[in-house]
Amino acid sequence: MYEEFAVAVAVVLLTIALVIVVALVAAAGAGKLARIDGATYPTALARAATAFAAVVSLAAAVAATLTALLT
Repeated sequence: MYEEFAVAVAVVLLTIALVIVVALVAAAGAGKLARIDGATYPTALARAATAFAAVVSLAAAVAATLTALLT
């Protein structure tokens, strides 16, 4: 029983880490594309933050949907 709980915790933590890494990569890409497009640094940072928030929100929505379906 303890091993099952430990595995579940490990899977959850690894999934959270993966979502954060993907969100950071998306934010970096959005910021870089904004700068290439000629946006100022504050505008590029705002676009990167928007992309980061969108990825995290999408992951939360998918997790909520899966939780509702699987329980």
